[in-house]
Amino acid sequence: MRRFKIRGYIFMISMLLLSMGSCKKDEYYKDGGLAQAKFDGSIMEYLDSKPREFDSIAQIIRLAGLENDFQTKEFTFFAPRDESVQKLIGLAKGNAQRGASGVNMLLYLLGRDTVKTLADVDSTIWRKYLLRYMFNGKRKLMDYPQIDFDLLNVFKGQNYTSLGNTVSNIGVVYNDAINDSDKNNITRLKYMGYRQLHISYIPDISRPTEWWACPIASSDIQPDNGVVHVIDYTKADFGYRSGEIIADILESKR
Repeated sequence: MRRFKIRGYIFMISMLLLSMGSCKKDEYYKDGGLAQAKFDGSIMEYLDSKPREFDSIAQIIRLAGLENDFQTKEFTFFAPRDESVQKLIGLAKGNAQRGASGVNMLLYLLGRDTVKTLADVDSTIWRKYLLRYMFNGKRKLMDYPQIDFDLLNVFKGQNYTSLGNTVSNIGVVYNDAINDSDKNNITRLKYMGYRQLHISYIPDISRPTEWWACPIASSDIQPDNGVVHVIDYTKADFGYRSGEIIADILESKR
């Protein structure tokens, strides 16, 4: 009975986390626009220069033993923001107190040690999920094919394998240009509006269209050794599906 109740808690909290700002399937999102394109420094230095957005991400990179990669290797990084980490853990930024939600709630209910700092999570877990966001080569928005979530048989994006050997579909949504200055004569030009990059994590490649599509808020940031695209944190969980990483953290705390 106790095991059944614990599993019930895990399921309910995981579903709650997924519903609170998680990536949704086949949706459109507001354009976040381009950030300042060039950055004089490495990807690591870029993240360090933006502590409000990436302080926790930078810490996780170092804990995962990936700092040298972010300093010297050439790759494209789809960067999650700190808010996705805070939601996952339930840990207030810059505070070592126990959070009221996230994985800490489950750990508390299970009577296990909660996560008080990011170092309390096994470094192999951080590494596993960070690698999902890293792809060989430098690719800007213009280097990815078009995707239309309503016409996938025509504009289907393209699958790419991450450095963590997971697969994501990456494509650019060509939005329509709409002129509604005359409410009685609204005109729409198909695919002539702003363009927005999306990354869609595919958990099971045997079901290639069952994915978690996340919009990019800022694209084409160009440090010396790669390209950074910043994921819209209001629509994304860390690791794409919080249930997976929560299960890994719970298992590591046995």
